[in-house]
Amino acid sequence: MDLVDRHMRPRLADALDNARVVILHGARQCGKTTLARAVAAARGGTYITLDDRQMLDAARADPRTFLRAYTPPLVIDEVQLGGDRLVREIKIAVDENDTRGRFLLTGSTNFLTVPTVSESLAGRAIILRLWPFSQLELATAVRDAADGRRGDSTPALTGDHPVAVTDQSGGGMAPAIERWFEGGAAAPESLAAGGADWPDRDGYLEMVCTGGYPEAQQLAPAGRAEWFDSYVETVISRDIVSLGDIRRAELLGRLLRLAAANTASEANLTRWSQQLGADRATVESYLGWLRTVFLVHELPSWTRNRSARVVRRPKLHLTDSGLAAALSGVDAAALRTPTATATGALLETFAVSEIARQLAARADRATLYHYRDNAGREADLIVERPDGTIVAVEIKATSSPRATDLRHIAALRDSLDRAEPGAFRAGILLHTGRHALSFGDRLRSAPLAALWERPH
Repeated sequence: MDLVDRHMRPRLADALDNARVVILHGARQCGKTTLARAVAAARGGTYITLDDRQMLDAARADPRTFLRAYTPPLVIDEVQLGGDRLVREIKIAVDENDTRGRFLLTGSTNFLTVPTVSESLAGRAIILRLWPFSQLELATAVRDAADGRRGDSTPALTGDHPVAVTDQSGGGMAPAIERWFEGGAAAPESLAAGGADWPDRDGYLEMVCTGGYPEAQQLAPAGRAEWFDSYVETVISRDIVSLGDIRRAELLGRLLRLAAANTASEANLTRWSQQLGADRATVESYLGWLRTVFLVHELPSWTRNRSARVVRRPKLHLTDSGLAAALSGVDAAALRTPTATATGALLETFAVSEIARQLAARADRATLYHYRDNAGREADLIVERPDGTIVAVEIKATSSPRATDLRHIAALRDSLDRAEPGAFRAGILLHTGRHALSFGDRLRSAPLAALWERPH
């Protein structure tokens, strides 16, 4: 496989057509630079990076002259390094000239939340998040290669060899999620017929430990572990310590490893502060920085009472299952053992991240939550559309799904049917087996690969 079409590209193009400033942010090494370069080239614009010391010095010394020296659209990579003066000058520039698509800003931090940047660009910018590769993007690349289709001629996959992007519309993005909202999964017999060449449980565990970072795709397990260690060290030292008032830098790495060991669970900051030997306020602040650089993300708790969502404890996931596995010190062989305690949580993080990555490339504004009620009934994921309709998802490492695995979601279905008829669209059990099954009214099981493979 040589080429990977980033499904974000059509949405990014639309954003540039409709906004004066577009902010494309996401974790370091997830492919932002490659995508930004491709967009600049396609639109006849200019790409610069503030990782270049000379460029950074020029941007900081005289941001007004700097911004006016280049042909728009001007792509500024790692814009957070330019600081508040540069962002303020961008605001002035677009207020003086409201031409659409003048600036594409990329950053490895959610820089608008950084204390040293006071300007939000509110009303002037569309903000998009780019994740590491989704399995849908990788599977599409394999299918396109088999069909003899190619994107542009840019070579692929690692940080030294940019990932190619095509002008395809991303047709077929989030196909399974779309079907769920239409009332269920694809017909069980069609999934079973298409699943003969799909991964088995061992194959899924390999995917979990590889994750989606472009550089990790071609590395052996030992090389991946070293790459992830170096990656974390770089992000902490370059993107957090340089931007924040961090007095205990070593605590950040320990906190991240603790978060990896507890991925797919609710963060108990009181217990974590005791384990780390730090006060709760520091742990909470440092966890915020890990969110800012996109190493962790949270799923709020879902309830029909919208005001209660902000006070219930969120569920924490690492951004990438490969990163979580590496920081937890496990590989696919370790996860295969029946007594492995990390398998379920890592597989859940893998599936949740896959769905988040697919939805990020779409414009339908679905939101992700987790669910737990006062009786202890849970669902790993709730996907909610703005119209209030939901799909509930349970993720299991089992190859032999059972109807009882969906009992909590069935109770949620019945409750919603009484309170808000039509709101509950489907309950899906994702598993590591090969078959899709019906478990009653709007309840289905499906292999994890149904998220990215095409049914026949």
